[in-house]
Amino acid sequence: MRVVITGGAGFLGSHLCDALLGRGDSVVCVDDLSTGRRENLEDAWHSPAFRFIEADVTLGFDVPGPVDAVAHLASPASPPDYLRRPLQTLAAGSRGTEHALALARRHGARFLLASTSEVYGSPQVHPQTEDYWGHVNPIGPRSVYDESKRFAEALTTAHRGALGVNTGIVRIFNTYGPRMRADDGRVVSNFISQALGGNAITIYGDGEQTRSFCYVDDLVRGLVAMLDSEHAGPVNLGNPAEFTMGQLATLVRELTATAAPVLHRELPQDDPPRRRPAIEHAVRTLGWRPVVDLTEGLGHTIDWFRSRSSDPRGVEAAVAG
Repeated sequence: MRVVITGGAGFLGSHLCDALLGRGDSVVCVDDLSTGRRENLEDAWHSPAFRFIEADVTLGFDVPGPVDAVAHLASPASPPDYLRRPLQTLAAGSRGTEHALALARRHGARFLLASTSEVYGSPQVHPQTEDYWGHVNPIGPRSVYDESKRFAEALTTAHRGALGVNTGIVRIFNTYGPRMRADDGRVVSNFISQALGGNAITIYGDGEQTRSFCYVDDLVRGLVAMLDSEHAGPVNLGNPAEFTMGQLATLVRELTATAAPVLHRELPQDDPPRRRPAIEHAVRTLGWRPVVDLTEGLGHTIDWFRSRSSDPRGVEAAVAG
């Protein structure tokens, strides 16, 4: 296939580029590099089947030549990014999704929307199943991301029903692994960069809130499976193993062999107390389930962060900044 990936220079997008190129597909990466990074595409640049287009999807874009599939991943995704760029985040979910859908429609291509577990908000159902409508504060600080993805899902579904576009929606739960930015504000990168930098590990709240962490290789397998399918979704993609923030901090301290203390700070507004995916739908329809456990995945991620520590854009620079 020839696949267009919006947001392809980001953490997840770049891994998806590599996975598709690795199996023989051609990839067109569309990214404005506002949160993505060229260095994430270091492997992709070497492939003759890879093309990069620097463009803002919210302003519209076109891709010359045939297009067999469009994977729409373009959006600020970490809290500091979407809180710093609220209007751009809403635009990525609305106009950006509309432009990506229009591209898929013009070419009769499969369209994949990378949605998020944030559509469930602060859930009152646990674990979260795809038929749960969510509990989202539409005017809270996280709403620019939550609601942009909820609108993107509605827009995608409308294009499927009204215009016959071959669409699929996945809801991605917390994902981690190599190429995370040390300063992106997500809990795994925060804990690792703090531990390796010799700083206190910061836990917001009492540390009893939970998340479920999926290693990036597992997550990308799910994206590829959904891209290859005809399923409309939504389908949860995530690892159902649930950990408290305190447990995650303890494991990071053990794996990095740090004596860094743990520092508690006030919990941000609307931070969900629990988050865990029900993945039976993904197992049944895609034959997908995660296989990398948290200890193994964190080990790979820590090794990658250590390998970047001498880079001026790496751990020390990010922590100091």
